[in-house]
Amino acid sequence: MSSPSTVDKEPDSVPSPETIRTESVAVLDAVASVVVGRQRTVRLALAAVLAGGHVMFEDVPGLGKTLMAHSLAQAVGLDFRRIQCTPDLQPADVTGSFIYDPAERDFSFRQGPVFAGMLLADEINRTPPKTQAALLEAMQERQVTVEGRTFPLPKPFHVLATANPIEYEGTYPLPEAQLDRFLLRLDVGYPPPDEEAEVLRRRIARQREAVVLDPVIAATRLAALQAGLERVAVDDDVLRYCVDLANATRGHRSVEVGASPRGSQALLLVARALAVLSGRDFVLPEDVKECAVPALAHRMTLRAETWSSGTTGEQVVNELLGAVPTPSTTRSRR
Repeated sequence: MSSPSTVDKEPDSVPSPETIRTESVAVLDAVASVVVGRQRTVRLALAAVLAGGHVMFEDVPGLGKTLMAHSLAQAVGLDFRRIQCTPDLQPADVTGSFIYDPAERDFSFRQGPVFAGMLLADEINRTPPKTQAALLEAMQERQVTVEGRTFPLPKPFHVLATANPIEYEGTYPLPEAQLDRFLLRLDVGYPPPDEEAEVLRRRIARQREAVVLDPVIAATRLAALQAGLERVAVDDDVLRYCVDLANATRGHRSVEVGASPRGSQALLLVARALAVLSGRDFVLPEDVKECAVPALAHRMTLRAETWSSGTTGEQVVNELLGAVPTPSTTRSRR
């Protein structure tokens, strides 16, 4: 009998879209056992992680953003760490620093909390720009540089950040360059009364505050699932649809600065993950529409008069979804 070929081993190293969906659904089910409702938000957050990106949760406190992030990290087997962003937080508190070791008579590097599989930056807009910038290199390059030395971060590495949109005193809005590094910006919203009651019932049943989930997959397996998304097919008309949506933001009357090409890339990457979660190995325009608002709204700068009138980026993107022609792909007609 001949030995197994490289082709025979490929499905184990690079899983098929069907395998990705099966294991991703198991992750979603595990998170749903802890997080009541919020299926859309958790689905989009997982899609962003599968696409290799970072996620911003922007909503009022107390809606379960930290629980959602922690549960997702546990389910996909990632080491989870949290930093509470405050005005006195220093870059070294995030990246780590060199500490003098008397025994060795030398300085050794002590890693900061950024050296984790999934980092939650809680209330990121409460820490000053210098510390916010400490995350910028980590998010883009998956590394940190301290005193001229570069240290690689674990793989996979993801940042989940929260921001409070209703308080502005003592906050530092993120610059556009850093907002652009978040693949998606999601809101959570208040739960319906029935779901809120279920939250209380589950708290009584477990008789403790902490929630612990067993890993559904390992961190190394998550990396393989991310690589498997490269197998998802994207027709050229769907690709152009991503470009047309991003381009339409640049000419909208309410927008001063539209989404960059990173916006169209975000649409494409997340749409591929959503296609797999929907049981397909190809992207449809509906996948692009599902992630359009969280992928594009935070990448636009609205005109001052538009912003003061109460118009939001979400409203602009929804308007464009109705104005930009939706392609009728060959695959969708089959």
